[in-house]
Amino acid sequence: MTSPQLIQPALAAAYPRVPGYLNTASYGLPPRASTAALHAAADEWAQGRLGPARMDPMVDRMRAAYGTLVGADAADVTLAGSVSQVVGMVAASLPDGARVLAVQNDFASVLFPFLNDPRLRVKLVELDDLVDAIRPGIDLVAVSAVQSCDGRVANLDAIAEATRASGVKTLIDVSHAAGWLPLRARDFDVTVGAVYKWLTAPRGMALAAIHPRATWLRAVDASWYGADEPWNSLYGPDPKPSRSARRFDTSPPWQLVEAGALALEGLAGANRKHVNAYVVGLANQFRARMGLPAGESPIVSIEGADAKALAEAGIAASARDGKVRLSFYLYNTERDVDLAVDALRIRTLQHA
Repeated sequence: MTSPQLIQPALAAAYPRVPGYLNTASYGLPPRASTAALHAAADEWAQGRLGPARMDPMVDRMRAAYGTLVGADAADVTLAGSVSQVVGMVAASLPDGARVLAVQNDFASVLFPFLNDPRLRVKLVELDDLVDAIRPGIDLVAVSAVQSCDGRVANLDAIAEATRASGVKTLIDVSHAAGWLPLRARDFDVTVGAVYKWLTAPRGMALAAIHPRATWLRAVDASWYGADEPWNSLYGPDPKPSRSARRFDTSPPWQLVEAGALALEGLAGANRKHVNAYVVGLANQFRARMGLPAGESPIVSIEGADAKALAEAGIAASARDGKVRLSFYLYNTERDVDLAVDALRIRTLQHA
């Protein structure tokens, strides 16, 4: 059994309690402070009082919090609109004929920018075969730290060791890992994550940690916001890009950044080992009661279940890859395990 004391009570209490919400892998529930910040930003926007330059410190707070969450320096963190934008930048930065190694059933945003670039040669392998396929001659390995469809966790330590030994560049999507899985972004060239899932921030932003050694990366989406003094870099042909990772920035969605900073800062202050033990513990309670083997992820994939039927029983889940995906997070409790198990058993009996 997992103990609620494994996570700080104040952290769990910062979020709303929504019984049966097991869909963080689709989008996380915002902390109350983020919801309040969104309402305030909307009001300021509607009244013409929203000061864009006043939001710059919020972006810097997001950089710092994301750096803490993934194990990077704040100066190495860049702001983007989506994961696919960052993956596309990585793809565009590779030379003609570059060989990319990726995972067969990974999330489309990790694969499509490479597959849709005719200059590149892409090889897809099963997740379990990825490390063995890393060798000299591969230019880049791109993989999700945690698979979206079923929650399988990549062996990041082995990937880091193999790519380092072979001189292979790396792109790791941490959209389903940052927030609950301890990470070391400094082991990789680019570590990118959407913030609206396990980081519980508003949709419309992504953050990426760019290793200083990744000098091969081009700012193909370069914008005025990539300067150290963006408000003094609005016009003219003489770009003044930052020397830090903010040179890759695109301009922020002003109404969202304070809410994002508050969400990330709350998580950054938590002990990730404790969060990991808590959320994986809840998932393993559910697995055990459903006769499934224990796992290392808070994402559980169930065959023979119906997400729509679960929704009718008050369980928020999602349909993925022909299965039902449930995901447990820090605002869930053992009561949610009970609700999900009962709902699945009732549906099973009804269709027996």
